[in-house]
Amino acid sequence: MKYDFDAVINRRNTRSYKWDQSEKLFGDKDIMPLWVADMDFESPPAVKEAILRRVEEGVYGYSVSSEPYKEAITSWFKRRHDWSIQPEWITDSPGIVTSLSLAVELYSEPGGEVIVQSPVYYPFYDVINMNGRKVAKNPLILQNGRYEMDYDQLEGLMKGGAKLLLLCSPHNPGGRVWEREELLKLGELCLAYGVTVISDEIHCDLALSGHTHYPFASLSEELANITLTTLAATKTFNLPGIQTSFIVASNPDLKRKFDMRLKALSLHMAHFFAPDAVQAAYNEGDEWLDELLVYISGNVDYAISYLSEHLSQVKVMRPEATYLLWIDCRGLNRDINGLKNLMFKEAKVAFSEGSVFGSEGEGYLRINLACPRSILQEALERFSAAVNNSL
Repeated sequence: MKYDFDAVINRRNTRSYKWDQSEKLFGDKDIMPLWVADMDFESPPAVKEAILRRVEEGVYGYSVSSEPYKEAITSWFKRRHDWSIQPEWITDSPGIVTSLSLAVELYSEPGGEVIVQSPVYYPFYDVINMNGRKVAKNPLILQNGRYEMDYDQLEGLMKGGAKLLLLCSPHNPGGRVWEREELLKLGELCLAYGVTVISDEIHCDLALSGHTHYPFASLSEELANITLTTLAATKTFNLPGIQTSFIVASNPDLKRKFDMRLKALSLHMAHFFAPDAVQAAYNEGDEWLDELLVYISGNVDYAISYLSEHLSQVKVMRPEATYLLWIDCRGLNRDINGLKNLMFKEAKVAFSEGSVFGSEGEGYLRINLACPRSILQEALERFSAAVNNSL
């Protein structure tokens, strides 16, 4: 490989959200953290060079976006996802969760129900509850080792009056890449019952070999008209600390509402470094991403093989996208606190405990595989040894 994903980078004492909070969050500074979804890999060299050029300007004043920045976005999504986005459909936002929260506020009524397909990325619950709305769960069905949508129960929620759906595509934590037919069936229900879709597609670039991500809004003009898509380069290229994202909405009414609220909160200004970083990533990051996906696939294979050999009590859901591994630990017969104790005190590792993704995730753990294989190996060895020592 041209890029060295095996290189171990010491991130301790860098004010890392992932590496410098182990004692505060888990009770031990020596815990190995494979929880929050950022990578332990350097971003593409072109991104670093673009940021350094911007740094060297020396005056860090108010900034605006640019046409080349939006051209980089539209070119990327046409090239990688066969999705033709018009520049005027794009609005920058500080982050995906910010966009989700604004969308819940703007496109649902106080006290109204917002549909989520659980277990799901935990901020989905926060942006609903903290905006005074109600979570309407459409639990996913575990079928043949992967999650599938329960369309009958979903239709019941829509018949009951739910008018907003937060779609996680690809799915986090389960790693599903929703197939075209699945999304079209979902879209038929949304169109029939007047449901607006907020599609969180931050993991769209991380579909693994053999799987194709379909942007929900790309499936038809009718579906695009009811959809606001939240996107970012941050997950793809390991830029979360830059705090930048964007939404895509072809419906001018949806977009106008979003833009006005963003400006009312004074969140509409361009980040000084973000446009340059994103532009460089999208224009020059293809080769880096292609190699990353090969490496992540290798980590997936390694983790599944290791757990199969050393922890037969654990069942693994093979991801079709993301760098996250969702493992069923119910065979270990530990409750939530028992799993936390197993990780933090006995194994000295931190994975994400599953119940934060909804009650359907209780008994599961989510492992971040975006790290050098040596770190992954040590974490799995620690975890396996702790389980076997407790038997």
